Amino acid sequence: MYHAIGPDPAPAALGLSVTPEAFAAQMGIVADRGFTPLTTAALAAAWRTGGPLPARPLLITFDDGYEGVHRYALPVLARHSFSGTVFVSTGWLPGPHGTGGAPDTMLDWAQVRELADAGTEIGGHSHTHPQLDQLDARRLRFETLRCREIVAEEVAAAPVSFAYPYGYSSRRVRRAVREAGFTQAVAVGNARAGRRQGPYALERVTVRRSTGTEEFTRLVEGRAIGRNFALDRAMTKGYAVVRRARGAVRGHWI
Repeated sequence: MYHAIGPDPAPAALGLSVTPEAFAAQMGIVADRGFTPLTTAALAAAWRTGGPLPARPLLITFDDGYEGVHRYALPVLARHSFSGTVFVSTGWLPGPHGTGGAPDTMLDWAQVRELADAGTEIGGHSHTHPQLDQLDARRLRFETLRCREIVAEEVAAAPVSFAYPYGYSSRRVRRAVREAGFTQAVAVGNARAGRRQGPYALERVTVRRSTGTEEFTRLVEGRAIGRNFALDRAMTKGYAVVRRARGAVRGHWI
């Protein structure tokens, strides 16, 4: 799971960003170790139908829709003939649907279309990037459905994959995502995706600016993931209790 790709991102995007040089080196590791990147839609479809998967399947995903994905990541992906999925928060992208509030320079819709034309899957990431599990039913429906409508209008293909903003979801949120027309969704989890997780709770591993070459190699090979993200998981579990309590107060029980 990537976010911003760039040499000098805005402070709000820095921690979850990756330099262009680091991204190129990481994709070189993916290629050298024989992985076959595929889209989120392709993985979910294979698991849903029992269809075959390529050798050493791997998801390469980008959340939010930062401009550097087009400027820096796309040429690297093209050089290796790699597929990937970009999950866009439609209100953060400049243009007729923009709401403002983006943490850095984002893709414009022409760039999104170029990514799609190059074989990148364009997925949904809500409209304004809120904490979906804290929204009432009306706002939750708007955030998921409006995002899907805008991507379908701009790319001429309705998105089928969704990523939860901040990784936060609940049974109620997953149901809303399904009802909006998405057929699979990814969370964070900092673990490898598995069929047992179900199509609306596929987990991913976070790549940060601090992720070095050796650490990335271990993560992509599935080694020491639990140790690497032990603190993240503990904090996530603790915060989940708080979030459920907040949701209960607001009437969002599930």
